[in-house]
Amino acid sequence: MKILDKYLLKTFLITFTTVFVILFFIFILQTVWLFISELAGKDLDLLLVVKFLLFSMPRIIPLVLPLSVLLASIMTFGNLAENYEFAAMKSSGISLQRAMRVLIVFIFVLSIVAFWFANNVIPYAEYKFVNFRKNIAQAKPAMAIAEGQFNDVGTYNIKVNKKSGENGNILTGVTIHEKANNYGENKTVIKAKNGKLISNEKSSILKLVLNDGYYYQDVTPKKYEDRAKLPFIKSDFKKQIINIDLSELNKVDEDKENVGSTNGMLNVNELRYTLDSLNKSLNNEIISFSENINQRVGIKAAPKVLKTDKKKKPLPNNLLSLYTNKQKSDILKMASSTVTSNIYSIESTQKDLKEKQRDINKHLTALYEKFVIAFACFLMFFIGAPLGAIIRKGGLGLPIVFAVLIFITFHFINTFGKRLSQEGGMTPFMGSWMSSFILLPLAILLTYRATNDNGLINFDAITTPISQLFQKISERFSPAQNKE
Repeated sequence: MKILDKYLLKTFLITFTTVFVILFFIFILQTVWLFISELAGKDLDLLLVVKFLLFSMPRIIPLVLPLSVLLASIMTFGNLAENYEFAAMKSSGISLQRAMRVLIVFIFVLSIVAFWFANNVIPYAEYKFVNFRKNIAQAKPAMAIAEGQFNDVGTYNIKVNKKSGENGNILTGVTIHEKANNYGENKTVIKAKNGKLISNEKSSILKLVLNDGYYYQDVTPKKYEDRAKLPFIKSDFKKQIINIDLSELNKVDEDKENVGSTNGMLNVNELRYTLDSLNKSLNNEIISFSENINQRVGIKAAPKVLKTDKKKKPLPNNLLSLYTNKQKSDILKMASSTVTSNIYSIESTQKDLKEKQRDINKHLTALYEKFVIAFACFLMFFIGAPLGAIIRKGGLGLPIVFAVLIFITFHFINTFGKRLSQEGGMTPFMGSWMSSFILLPLAILLTYRATNDNGLINFDAITTPISQLFQKISERFSPAQNKE
């Protein structure tokens, strides 16, 4: 390796490492902020918090790595151009492509590592992260309940005055509001002097044993006039056991995307196998429903036509004329009921098929993303390196502005494409690769202009016609011409 290659590689690596560490720390703080409700006030020890962060770190790499490559490229080549080191290279006959050669090799190796990381480490970490969130309450059941505040746990809102015991499972001053419906209406209140949490790591059921308490329950009478009396039921108990389903505590809202679905836990081979199974299941369900609906409406496969000499008696144009009025009414009611039932069945099946196709699109998107992250490293390098050479600015000023604008554009288009492809607005391939396809011409243009020592924008092509226009106007209305 020549001295120039060593110098460029060393400069780029130092900048890349510094930028990567800073950005990684910023995104870790963002992760803490997203999951602050699960970490704060839950009496978690330091080891559990560290595990939580370690399992969430790999998912940040697809965001941090391309941005780090882009920013490091702009800063490195901007510094070289600002300090006239590029001018010295070009005077010695060294072109931009020659200077980029060793870094292209490094980015190629980095892309392979990024693909391996996305295919092996991220799925494993995602699996551990989701299961850690699911099992953390079972390993430390008191985590689900904080002192002095109501905690939403499944179908219960639980408040305790004090927790004690080795694992905080001894509760004092327990108040429980039970949700009666999906709207969160509280009609049952349970109060107890003390209680105890009992859990099993092999079970998702958390047992809450209450002692010396009573419960109060509102009753809604069937008759409307009796509701003004506000009837209720009240009873006391010495001991009562409440079973709480912890799966409700760890339920994931896919729309918020706080935790990825199961497709993020699979590598390329597993995704291909799963996609094959999902496609077969979807096709079988379509065929089965088609045959079922055809039988319900009376459509059968066309039988072979046999030549017969017998002529069938033609049917009248109005078939209902063959029946009595009562029979006509029964037939129409039956037909209306059949049509309504078939429409409901079709709409219900259509919704199920759309959900299955959405699941397939998610798995396809997860498959393509593993390749997109590798290509994104190349793309960001070929945008950042020429851009730094063109703007001739290093440091943390102008390069950060350009890097943030480019990366926000890339990330916005990527997110928009994935969402649109999952809903069937475009193919998962186009949704995953759309951001790369849109920014690829920019990378080619910047590389071409930097190679030919052209600026970012040719201002002369804009200002020259304008100045010529003003010159013609001034000549036309000059005082000499007015005198003539």
